[in-house]
Amino acid sequence: MSKRNSQASKTAARERLRQERERQAKRAKAKRQAIVAGSVVAVLAAAGGIGYAVVQANKPSYWEGLKDAKVTAPANTTGTNGTTVVIGKSTAKKTLKVYEDPRCPVCAQFEQVVGPTFKKDLDEGKFKFQYVGATFIDRKDNGQGSKNALSALGAALNVSDDAFLQYKTALYSAKWHPDEKVDKFKDDSYLLKVAQTVPALKDNAKFQDAVKKGTYDAWAMAMSKSFDDNKDGVSGTPSLVMDGKKLTTNGQPDGYPPMTVAEFNSLVGAALKG
Repeated sequence: MSKRNSQASKTAARERLRQERERQAKRAKAKRQAIVAGSVVAVLAAAGGIGYAVVQANKPSYWEGLKDAKVTAPANTTGTNGTTVVIGKSTAKKTLKVYEDPRCPVCAQFEQVVGPTFKKDLDEGKFKFQYVGATFIDRKDNGQGSKNALSALGAALNVSDDAFLQYKTALYSAKWHPDEKVDKFKDDSYLLKVAQTVPALKDNAKFQDAVKKGTYDAWAMAMSKSFDDNKDGVSGTPSLVMDGKKLTTNGQPDGYPPMTVAEFNSLVGAALKG
């Protein structure tokens, strides 16, 4: 090989090496820029995500947003926003007001033990029944079941008084009433499953549609407010009131409600005579 050819080869090799180094440098620079850009995007995305989360956290929940919404009241109701629910014979002289929260385990116990006697007395016209629904248990665990079940009860009330009573009994039954810590009533599918056990609600398309669409969700919030603003001094459930007086086993406002048939008969019987 000639000296000239050898020198030319070396020069060409050096040129190729230089070009390769430039390409590597460009790739490294581009990679650094991509990393920086990606980091900026990630930071902006995180900031945007945090901002979105903050906005969402500060927005009222679906249920809270219904507090000022227009109320569609069920049939068989009266009063402001249809929050007065009175059931019974018009000939009954007195009204027994009952405060209940759908998720309340003590309410379920009351309904299971005293419910049949209560219904018998109602049918016989011993008293009218005024229902006041509460949702305070939802506030304890950020739940939705009390509100959702109350809305479904509104849908049942829209069908008939009897459908409402039967559905309420079913929801509080030992078979269907969930543990207080399990918010099953938040699921429409569960509420509809329970409703299938009530003749007037079984395969009732209008009722089912109202539950799924939340037709009476705003009504449930209005009813809940009537519990919160009650003038009877009631703060827990179940609570029974007649003539503005709480019916308790010790005769005191902070006493226990009647939880046996004997206690119920004694307290209600005395109140009807008073």
